[in-house]
Amino acid sequence: MSRRHHYRRKDKEPPELDIVTFLNLMVVLIPFLLISAVFSRITILELNVPSGGSGGADKPKLVLEVIVRKKGIEIGNGKGVVASMVKVDDKYDVATLSAYLKKIKINYPDKTDAIVLMEPDLEYEYLVQIMDAVRSADPVEVAPVEGEATAPPGEKTILFTDISVGDAP
Repeated sequence: MSRRHHYRRKDKEPPELDIVTFLNLMVVLIPFLLISAVFSRITILELNVPSGGSGGADKPKLVLEVIVRKKGIEIGNGKGVVASMVKVDDKYDVATLSAYLKKIKINYPDKTDAIVLMEPDLEYEYLVQIMDAVRSADPVEVAPVEGEATAPPGEKTILFTDISVGDAP
């Protein structure tokens, strides 16, 4: 006796993939990502590394360093500390820092770069405050000194816009 194998032919098509829920997700996700990308671009502060000096024997240039420590702020010239401001009531004295940096800007009007160095374990908020103070200063209600450039009322004075960030020594 011979056995016959009867194979049943399947004429069924494979089931279709339901992508409606995936398309619904994309319809919501794509506009959300586009909108959030625009807002995150507004809050980014671009930092530029100061360009290295040439090998020529020019007069020594100022290397402005703002060192943020737990006890206060120090301003250095690349070789040593020139000025220091102690924390008052557990807050950094940003107003005094701005005033001192304005004096430096008057003596070095072409200088645009500065280095902000921070000790570890300091809050990010302090870095932002110090960087804002280094980049620009609020106008001060003081009689102008002869030869000093003053900003129009309500505008900030531009100080050092090319900021490098690093760890304090």
